[in-house]
Amino acid sequence: MRRPVVGIICNQNVLEGQYPVYTAGQMNTDAVSEVAGCVPLLIPADPRHVSVPELLETCDGFVFTGGRPNVHPEEYGEPETEAHGAFDRARDAIALGLIRACVARGQPILGICRGFQEVNVAMGGSLYPEIRDLPGRMNHRMPPEGTLEEKFSNRHAVTFSENGVYHRLMGAREVMTNTLHGQGIKACGQRVVVDGVAPDGTPEAIYIDSAPGFTLAVQWHPEYRAAADPVSRPLFSAFGDAARDWARSGAARPVQVA
Repeated sequence: MRRPVVGIICNQNVLEGQYPVYTAGQMNTDAVSEVAGCVPLLIPADPRHVSVPELLETCDGFVFTGGRPNVHPEEYGEPETEAHGAFDRARDAIALGLIRACVARGQPILGICRGFQEVNVAMGGSLYPEIRDLPGRMNHRMPPEGTLEEKFSNRHAVTFSENGVYHRLMGAREVMTNTLHGQGIKACGQRVVVDGVAPDGTPEAIYIDSAPGFTLAVQWHPEYRAAADPVSRPLFSAFGDAARDWARSGAARPVQVA
């Protein structure tokens, strides 16, 4: 059997200050290939080049990656402010509809950091522009200094619901994770279940209630050294199994794209 194809959603970026590119970290392709056991396919998330129906037919599952651009607050009915940071409106135009379509038809998705936030917004939820400004919250942002290893090192615990999806998947109620995000969930979207939280109460792990397929998303970055990490490996392995199930079934059912 062929390896399932997993679309990795890219961000718009500029190389060397002038050359426009679509980018996704090599950590993502490594995790998809080496841990999930799937073919990683980088997706230029721009409606000028791809459409949701085309992507659904091309890929067996999708990883919605992290990235510096944030989901535009207009997508959840709030005005843009300086605190919201940079945006990637082309990615918004593809990712949010693609998430809704995958949830509806059971096609596997894994959301990471911005992708975690996209899943919530796609389901009608909202975001805080800056978690560290909220009373009682810790600073979840990437450390400004240090090596890559230091920036992606584990910094806080995540506690899962007793006998919940993540508890069963990880075999533990509490795990240690990295943290490299500024925004976070404000109000949960419809059917979005918070199944893991940081010590300050920030949602860190979610899934979609009653979804027919794999719909997990985490606020941390499990792609970092996924093959060696005891938290990342089961997450990507389970996602790969879901993509294989989808590839075998050929259950490409029609879906109404919002």
